[in-house]
Amino acid sequence: MGARVTRAFRNFNVEQRAEREISKRKPSMAPKHRSTRGLLQEHLSQYPEIEEEVSRKDNKLLSLLRDVYVDSKDPVPSLRVKDVVQQQEPKEFRLPIGNHFNKNIMDIPKGKITVVEALTLLNNHKLSPETWTAEKIAQEYHLELKDVNSLLKYFVTFEVKVFPPEDRKAIQSK
Repeated sequence: MGARVTRAFRNFNVEQRAEREISKRKPSMAPKHRSTRGLLQEHLSQYPEIEEEVSRKDNKLLSLLRDVYVDSKDPVPSLRVKDVVQQQEPKEFRLPIGNHFNKNIMDIPKGKITVVEALTLLNNHKLSPETWTAEKIAQEYHLELKDVNSLLKYFVTFEVKVFPPEDRKAIQSK
């Protein structure tokens, strides 16, 4: 029942509403800047044939444009995608370091570390920087030295400090 009513309202006076929309004034172009408007008027008054030339349709050019037909095909690649994938070198993997890892992680690509390993190496370097140097970390985790230096320079682990209250009477437990 509701669809019939909706359809009746939607189809009511369709032709007249469509005609009204079609006959509405079309949007005009954006207004020109004051300085440009003056220059254009001056130029058009000097050369009135320009306005005629701009508004005139060139039938020769239109016929040439109608004759243009573009047919495009992708070029055939010299190597198929499967061949390219097979030519890539196999990645080297390493086993995770430490016993605190998720059992789902079986191997890690060389040159990458897990979040837990990153926190571990940052903490080790913070606690004993003379033992855990950038060179040793790079060798241990199979990383590049410049990456390890950037890691040690720009990342630090959180340090949680608990300050004992100076006045024990201020803190009352419930």
